[in-house]
Amino acid sequence: MPSVLDHKLRKIVEHNNRMKEQLELPRIPVSQASESLISYTQNTKDYLLPSIWGPPSQDPFASQSTGTCGCSVM
Repeated sequence: MPSVLDHKLRKIVEHNNRMKEQLELPRIPVSQASESLISYTQNTKDYLLPSIWGPPSQDPFASQSTGTCGCSVM
């Protein structure tokens, strides 16, 4: 029967292993992440901000109509 100390030790070892895994994750400097975010927001149009980007020429989320209303009756 495992003791309380064995359980605590197992938890500490598991936590230590998770921390080691996090150390291996790729990291970038905050300045580089900020530049990337600024570049994305300046180059990607957001039509929810028409005061900045203007009205969309075509709604990309609207279904393409084929002459019918596109409605279905259930």
